[in-house]
Amino acid sequence: MSVLLWLLVSVPLGTGAVLGLAGRSANRPAPLLGVAAALATLGLAVAAAVTRPEASAPLFTGMRAGLAVDGLSAVMVITVAAVTLAVLLFSTGEFGRDENRGRFSGLMLLFAGAMLVTVTATTLPLLLMAWEAMGATSWALIGYWWWEPKRVQAADTAFLTTRTADLGLYLAAGAALAGGIGSLRLDALPHAASPWLHVVTAGVVAAALGKSAQLPLSFWLSRAMQGPSPVSALLHSATMVAAGAYLLLRLHPLLAATTWAGPLVAWTGALTALAMGIAAIAQSDLKQLLAASTSAQIGFMVLAAGSGGVAGGLTQLVAHAATKSALFLAAGAWLTALGTKQLPGLRGAARRYPLIGASFAVGGLTLAGLPPLSLWAAKDEVLAAARAENTGLYAVGLAAAAVSAVYSVKALWYATRPRPTDAEAGYDTERHGTRRIPRAAPLPLWTLTAAAAVLGVLALPGPASWLKQLIGAPAEPSPTVWELALSAGVALAAATGAWRYSARPAPVPRAVAGWVKGWFGLERAAHLLVVGPVLALARALAVFDDRVVDGAVRQTARAGLASARLARRMDDGGIDAAVGAVARGASHLGRWARRPQTGQLHQYYAQAAVGFCALILIVLLVR
Repeated sequence: MSVLLWLLVSVPLGTGAVLGLAGRSANRPAPLLGVAAALATLGLAVAAAVTRPEASAPLFTGMRAGLAVDGLSAVMVITVAAVTLAVLLFSTGEFGRDENRGRFSGLMLLFAGAMLVTVTATTLPLLLMAWEAMGATSWALIGYWWWEPKRVQAADTAFLTTRTADLGLYLAAGAALAGGIGSLRLDALPHAASPWLHVVTAGVVAAALGKSAQLPLSFWLSRAMQGPSPVSALLHSATMVAAGAYLLLRLHPLLAATTWAGPLVAWTGALTALAMGIAAIAQSDLKQLLAASTSAQIGFMVLAAGSGGVAGGLTQLVAHAATKSALFLAAGAWLTALGTKQLPGLRGAARRYPLIGASFAVGGLTLAGLPPLSLWAAKDEVLAAARAENTGLYAVGLAAAAVSAVYSVKALWYATRPRPTDAEAGYDTERHGTRRIPRAAPLPLWTLTAAAAVLGVLALPGPASWLKQLIGAPAEPSPTVWELALSAGVALAAATGAWRYSARPAPVPRAVAGWVKGWFGLERAAHLLVVGPVLALARALAVFDDRVVDGAVRQTARAGLASARLARRMDDGGIDAAVGAVARGASHLGRWARRPQTGQLHQYYAQAAVGFCALILIVLLVR
């Protein structure tokens, strides 16, 4: 059984590595090979979900690299594999022959493989490795068109922001070891000794919230929209941003082991759902609207994780993955055809391209949370858990649900308006449009749309009970009839109001509207509060290094040279002179000692006589 699990992760990773390295040389077969690998991965994912395999291998002393498919990850592996297949199938008609399709398909498969490892990992070291690979490939995919500086800057912003939050996982790993969790198994983390338990929890929460674009780090998702539309459809629906929410759902026992983590996570998710939903309303760019709505919808999953509604959060994750990937692909199809993603320029787009328009309409109504579509039922599962936890959370979540209906209907309003006579004037603002929809687009788009519409069945009483049993949470609360009716009424009222007043500007000052449209200035605040001070500190340290540390080193060197010169003078004028004098004295003594050495016997006899006389004189005088 372990072979199945290793194949599940190795097929996308291996194929992705080969295609990525082949690059342009694999341009012709790359789309077909990418789709084939994704199809094989989906088949393996279904088999793994049914058989629930486990696998492990030695990693470090006392630690193993563990993989397993349980109830929670069984749903996730199918979701990730299915969305990857649909997105790669769509992208076969998205890129021309002049694009590096081998690199694109390879990176997409590598990213999907890393996500599959993330959702099946049972030990923290393996999770960390997959987490890092996912971050690196997301950076490469967002900056896929690397010759355009703004896209590279966007990729850098997304990468550095999420990497900053990812440091929390390293902190968690170190604290777990200090807390006695030598194996670093995920299910053992809640048993870390205090106070290390709180450090582990804080690290996991920071990493998960950053990856999921929750407040205050939501702004990186706005910049990530510079990537190709298929990248947005994959990274920002079932993967990447969903990875953080999944981690919190997976580690809910860790949140519950402390008194503060659950409420903190729940309130962060609720406030993000509300605030970023308001930001989505203010957008005039369709991809930016969808990006802000992604942050908001992930907020509902985070709210579920903090409130203990793991089944509701999982249902929300799966339904949102299908819905948002379909909407991103529809936006990408319009961008390819019309060359714009600005809402005013997309007036009548749904009428001009009915197949894409119908799919976008179903996806938009699903995102609005209107009954009986999937996100209505899924959101009520989340809100039921929130109400059981705290009435205030439920109220904020319900308000966020109303906001969801407003921004979804706003996008629908523009796309379904009658086509204006001067429509061509609003086209080609981003690129030169082809004025046609790729032939490969409708099939994956409608498959995802159908899934988005019907996945709400997971929240119906029977399937919901089965899902809760599957993930081992049978006691989680379910929404009552009045809750379902209330949320439906709120969504319908908000949608009706949004449809009626979409043509009117928002009754707020222009400065406030611009601030909200700019994602509440979160990126500017990050630069002001974090990036600016860090760079200023770096410059100050550079000056200190140049003027103090480097100056001290130079002064030390100068003092050393001066000491050397003084020592040289002392050596030359003192020690060397004394040695010379001794040498000269020895030379003189030598010359004097050589004089008696004449070789004549009578002189030696006279010298001996004189010596004996001197000795006798000394003896007599001493006495």
